[in-house]
Amino acid sequence: MSEALPLSGKVALVTGASRGIGRGIALALARRGADVAVGCRTGRDAAAEVAAAVAALGRRAQVFPADVAVEAEVAHMVAAVREALGAPDILVANAGVAVPRRIEDVTAQEFNDALAVNLSSAFYCAQAVLPDMRRRRYGRLIFISSVAAQRGGIVGPHYAASKAGMHGLAHFYAAHLAREGVTANVVAPALISTDMVSENPVARPDFLPVGRFGTVEETASVVATLVENGYVTGQTVSVNGGWYMT
Repeated sequence: MSEALPLSGKVALVTGASRGIGRGIALALARRGADVAVGCRTGRDAAAEVAAAVAALGRRAQVFPADVAVEAEVAHMVAAVREALGAPDILVANAGVAVPRRIEDVTAQEFNDALAVNLSSAFYCAQAVLPDMRRRRYGRLIFISSVAAQRGGIVGPHYAASKAGMHGLAHFYAAHLAREGVTANVVAPALISTDMVSENPVARPDFLPVGRFGTVEETASVVATLVENGYVTGQTVSVNGGWYMT
């Protein structure tokens, strides 16, 4: 009899999973046995392709469209996941937006939009999945941040502030839920080879000691390791080619 995969029987909700890092995470978790709820706001055709790739690995998968910056849509999405696949055991809050701006050009609206999409969405999703996790005494919360939370980054103050907030969110959940079997961690990538990086003319591989952009797979493997580990909580794991060192 073959050994069961480490995440067999688990349901993972990955937001922003239609492309880039989110897509890679969805597939990495599926390879380890998880069924996957593919969250997206736009790009439904691409999200459907991710779901098909998950299904090809022998896991259940379905697309769940929602604007995760809107609390009511998050509540509806999580209820739909619960009905279709089961209550999420794993949340990867990956949905985000990065609009490069010079300091003098950032508007109050852009600052608030960054907070809504990058930070409030993570809070809404976590709050929606936590009741089931706490009841089962098992849960994994993973927040996809950025080196911008640690070094300021190259997008702008609105982006850096929104990503830094995710660290505080994870720390609180980790401190207060560890004895209930729920862990909370942050993964902070930098200059991963995705559309977000390729579309930013300031991003250059020579920022990084390793001298190259990172890959989606390198980021996704770190997420999967944290999901499998029930002892690590309240931590930030940097996947940044040495740009920020702790």
